[in-house]
Amino acid sequence: MKTINATAIAITLSALSFGVFAAQPVSPSQAQDMNKIGTVSAEGASTLDGLEAQLAEKAAAAGATGYSITSANTNNKISGTAVIYK
Repeated sequence: MKTINATAIAITLSALSFGVFAAQPVSPSQAQDMNKIGTVSAEGASTLDGLEAQLAEKAAAAGATGYSITSANTNNKISGTAVIYK
């Protein structure tokens, strides 16, 4: 029983700590106070929310704390780019 409780607690804490490291969308005024560290792109999303999730994941993987979507295209599947900031 202790093992099950410990596992449940570990999973919960892992999920909470993941949110701390996720990149967040930033407004143009917020971006002015941040350092641009590059760009990311994603393709193949079926919705705009899916595209945003892909870009946020790639931004976080690149070490960014924020991102600003700069383009989106809807030729069959949705693709787009974002500037990433730290």
